[in-house]
Amino acid sequence: MFRRRGSVRQQQEQDHHELHPESKVNELKAALGPLSGHDLLYCTDACFKRYLEARNWNVDKAKKMLEDTLVWRSTFKPQEIRWHEISVEGETGKVFRANFRDRFGRTVLIMKPGRQIFKLKSLQNTTSMENQIRHLVYLIENAILNLPEDQEEMAWLIDFSGWSFSTNVPVRTARETISILQNHYPQRLAVAFLYSPPRIFEAFWKIVKYFLDPKTIQKVKFVYPKNKESVELMRSCFDVDNLPTEFGGKATMKYDHEDFSRLMLQDDLKTAKFWGLEQKTPSAATNGIAEESKYTEC
Repeated sequence: MFRRRGSVRQQQEQDHHELHPESKVNELKAALGPLSGHDLLYCTDACFKRYLEARNWNVDKAKKMLEDTLVWRSTFKPQEIRWHEISVEGETGKVFRANFRDRFGRTVLIMKPGRQIFKLKSLQNTTSMENQIRHLVYLIENAILNLPEDQEEMAWLIDFSGWSFSTNVPVRTARETISILQNHYPQRLAVAFLYSPPRIFEAFWKIVKYFLDPKTIQKVKFVYPKNKESVELMRSCFDVDNLPTEFGGKATMKYDHEDFSRLMLQDDLKTAKFWGLEQKTPSAATNGIAEESKYTEC
């Protein structure tokens, strides 16, 4: 089948913008107008480029998307969330930042929606949707904070071992999470590997998929231990020596909440400094964060 001329021309224009983004970035800057405070810190050239990419280099649509994000950030205040406010959400290790990166230097978030403690209860230890979302947003911001200078994206590893409808997050929570990720963190997710999802997950996936845009859907990869092609795809992104055994790798992964908390408290200091905020995290001395954390990057 032949492409229509219009679609070919649009693809050529998009390819040009991706290779030479400066003109579109400058257009978006001019359209947005003067910025100050946290908005100025947030709106870097890399930020403008991400929003343009998310809207196929349409300046008007990118402007609307970015303006909506700035309004959201002014009310949700993700840069002001601190670990001691949401640490209870992380006690079971249901979501945390990994102590390794993928082959491209991207930070990695590990999620365990199906795991259970001693087969008695889910790692989901709380019921407040608001706090659960604040916890995830905090970790997304933390993952971004720890990206190397040449990297804009993160990777997600999601362990579906033991998943069932009883351990699943409500559709409302999933929808709100997707909305925040797609609308306010565009081009931040490089890939999400869903490891060993059971067949019954397909019903939930059909519901969730409805809320995902095509670009995000393409980033979601299902990995089945007995499917060599899907396993190789995941391993193309991760060194098998770093990849935890839960994901078919060789590394032993044990989440230690105290060690992880020390690391997050240290990162809270960096966050406050970057945004020029008064430090509201309890002091390092009273929390023992002066001690060297065992939770270090590989």
